[in-house]
Amino acid sequence: MKVVSFFSGLGGLDKGFLNAGYDIIWANDFDKFAVATYKANFGDHIVLGDINEIPLAQIPDCDVLIGGFPCQPFSMMGEQKGFEDARGTLFFRVAKILEDKIKRGKKPAAVILENVRSLKTHDKGRTYQEIHRILTEVLGYKVFCEILNSADYGVPQTRNRTYIVGFASQEAEFSFPEKVPLTCTLQDKLEAEPGEKYFLSERILPTILSDGTGGYKARSEIDLTVARPLCATMAKMHRACQDNYVTQKGRVRRLTPRECARLQGFPDSFIIPVSDCQAYKQFGNAVTVNVAEALARSVRDTLTDLGAWRDA
Repeated sequence: MKVVSFFSGLGGLDKGFLNAGYDIIWANDFDKFAVATYKANFGDHIVLGDINEIPLAQIPDCDVLIGGFPCQPFSMMGEQKGFEDARGTLFFRVAKILEDKIKRGKKPAAVILENVRSLKTHDKGRTYQEIHRILTEVLGYKVFCEILNSADYGVPQTRNRTYIVGFASQEAEFSFPEKVPLTCTLQDKLEAEPGEKYFLSERILPTILSDGTGGYKARSEIDLTVARPLCATMAKMHRACQDNYVTQKGRVRRLTPRECARLQGFPDSFIIPVSDCQAYKQFGNAVTVNVAEALARSVRDTLTDLGAWRDA
């Protein structure tokens, strides 16, 4: 099945679909550093640019459309402006692309979208209700939605995300992938010899390990067996009540980019061609590969039952 990917980042969602036997023929992201990482690992089929400025005619027809549309407008970490935020309107761009393909008789058999957990509850549920209405009533997809946690799919990271799956056929019967027991810990993902730069200085240690400052209070914990959600701001070294810190050789340190890659399900063969700062941002924004692959296989099962699956 030919797949077009939007908001691809460094390719977590794409990697999962590739592992499940799909063919990614075109991808897009507006971040030049993320595109550099994607190209180093998957090839030159990713296009750098603002999806709002790419003509509809230049977006290839496909069997499946996937994308983790920007989550900041709906995230509990942000101001939760939703569709009032310009980034929030990118969902409408996806809808416009689908509408164009439907008009030309090229409707994708399936659509898979990813966003933060709070998408379903944002604005008292009205944001998701509008997304659901457009996908079902305007675009004619049968929609399924669920929150999946990376820790339920073999990765020691608590990372809850909303996944929306739509099928062109109203006959579609779909079940989200079953959970699997977690058999590894954060400590299993650590590098044996991290660089000295990842260890915290004695001067910064009290700040990092404090329980918050001012009006923000949270319990400081390190050496968790299941990591907190990786976030795009990891390079800033916030607090142990938000980011992940571990003790190694009697000293406290932050995670390395390679460890972040492992916690997102990427193999050690995955190339990291960018700076640590950019790598932290990219892995913090990524879709967990294990979840993406499990979801892709469940979608494949439904497409096969519908007789719509075609080998790549």
